[in-house]
Amino acid sequence: MGAGPDQIASRGNDIAEAVDGLVVGHRLMAAGEYELALRAYYRASAERGVNADILSAIGSANLRLGRVQQAEQVLRRALEQDETFVPAHNNLGVALSEQGKWGEAGLHFRNAFAFDGGRSREIRENLRLAIEKTEETGYAEIEAHRLSLVRRGQGRFLLLDTPL
Repeated sequence: MGAGPDQIASRGNDIAEAVDGLVVGHRLMAAGEYELALRAYYRASAERGVNADILSAIGSANLRLGRVQQAEQVLRRALEQDETFVPAHNNLGVALSEQGKWGEAGLHFRNAFAFDGGRSREIRENLRLAIEKTEETGYAEIEAHRLSLVRRGQGRFLLLDTPL
């Protein structure tokens, strides 16, 4: 005996879900096929409309493809749509850290951590690294103790190298 109408309708929903661009994109990202994932995300945005989830996914694919500044722009747009979207905060933090912007990256990692409730180990690690990087002075320990700022005249300062 053949399938009834309710079984056919159910199968149609399964097929629609299986070809959903966002789901396909996530699977392609997991497989390391970032360019194909990006295409699937664009297809999802055409089918569903643009939202924070899709923009975040597009930003993540661009990040994996090494398009860091493009990823940053798209992830900022995702946060304009939903300022509490955890993946967008985390991935924007990653994009900013790739550019050496550790201070701003740390802010986004903090937001991701707060909105996530501290559950994600990856976000905790990203936040820890950002805090560590922002605390670095850029000088070796011995160099930091050798430099001193000396006032010279009216509001002019001279950086002098002082012997240890």
